[in-house]
Amino acid sequence: MSFEIIPVWKQVTPELKQELREFWERNRALASGEQADMRADQAVCIGRDENGRVCAVGTAVLRILPRLRQPTYYYRQFFDPSKRGQHQTVPFVRRVCEVLQAWNAAQAEPEAIGVLAELQNRMLSGRYATAQVPEAGFTFIGYSPRGFPLFVSYFEGAVLKPPAPLRRTRQPGAAVGNVQH
Repeated sequence: MSFEIIPVWKQVTPELKQELREFWERNRALASGEQADMRADQAVCIGRDENGRVCAVGTAVLRILPRLRQPTYYYRQFFDPSKRGQHQTVPFVRRVCEVLQAWNAAQAEPEAIGVLAELQNRMLSGRYATAQVPEAGFTFIGYSPRGFPLFVSYFEGAVLKPPAPLRRTRQPGAAVGNVQH
């Protein structure tokens, strides 16, 4: 393994937050400031290289995808360019899923049914072009509004919740008021 994977979910210290800001700035991944601070608070696992420096991060935030109408953790992953292409994607995402599943299962009322990944990286999208990705534990569920493949890893024993209501949006040019049929 080219780096150590360390769970940090719900344990992000001010020092780690600063390290993550520096990591993202160094790699031109996120601008510093409020967005970086918010994303740092969402860290599930980090990777540290042989020198103890942050070289990878996986973040998650609870979301309800209209297609599923079920809560999932929307997952993002970023590796330092020097750590890419070393077959660390699957072990890293599997560890993240383990951490999130354990935390979710420990709650009085589980808040999510799994982990949702939107593959925005063209190389990864090409590599994971099958409907089932057993080595990672993910299943293809369609495409995002931005055209990226969506995959979900469902938690073991996940129980569906009542469907979340769909937000109604007014269509341009739609009549307002009573509609007669």
